[in-house]
Amino acid sequence: MTRPTKIKAVFFDFMGTCLDWHSSIVQSMPPEISSPEASQLALDWRSQYFLENEQRVRENLPPEDIDQTLARALGVVLERKPEYQAYIDAGSTAQLLEAWHSQPAWPEVSTAIQRLRNELGLEVFVHANGTTRLQLDLVRSSGLSFNMLFSSQLLGYYKPSPEAYRRALELVKLRPEEVVLVAAHAYDLRGAQRVGIKTIYIDRWTDDIHEDKAKLKGQFDGILEGMEHLPIVIAGLSS
Repeated sequence: MTRPTKIKAVFFDFMGTCLDWHSSIVQSMPPEISSPEASQLALDWRSQYFLENEQRVRENLPPEDIDQTLARALGVVLERKPEYQAYIDAGSTAQLLEAWHSQPAWPEVSTAIQRLRNELGLEVFVHANGTTRLQLDLVRSSGLSFNMLFSSQLLGYYKPSPEAYRRALELVKLRPEEVVLVAAHAYDLRGAQRVGIKTIYIDRWTDDIHEDKAKLKGQFDGILEGMEHLPIVIAGLSS
């Protein structure tokens, strides 16, 4: 029998997977917008951001500054929901865009990453769409630590383009089967699978809100409701 390939590194998607972006955005909404409305507005904004990225991938456009993408996405959402336009002016828009640069980690993430490093001896990387400046700000605000930050801006490609994963693998000199991608987005994991990377899905209520999560079972190498057991699952992929 062929022995499983030893896992050497973990690629982490960042916002949603490791970070609670939703709390930061809701807390930065104008006070005139109620908490339930702010929550839905934030979810709609995030969904439109993904649609904006998908459009750029379809048109084979290079990654743009995520602040520009988010600003455009917010404009689209406000066009559909004009009742909020009176509360979200240029000043509050700038405040909301800045909120994306300061997000807390989900409670269990820091310990999971430390265990991956200390107990399994793995390298850990951020591999996410966005800009390097955004990732630097988020590392500082979340208190998380990684070996390297790979942004779509740095790699030159958006996920789930195959080149986004292949370029990161090339830079760290690892084979696809030696790496696990951990993400709260099924589209991202499917993209990684196409180049041979192992995949673990983290089910976060804030993300994949339009995905039928009941149909995800069996699609990936693991599905978890948090990262408490992530080191055990990854260790099992090498045993």
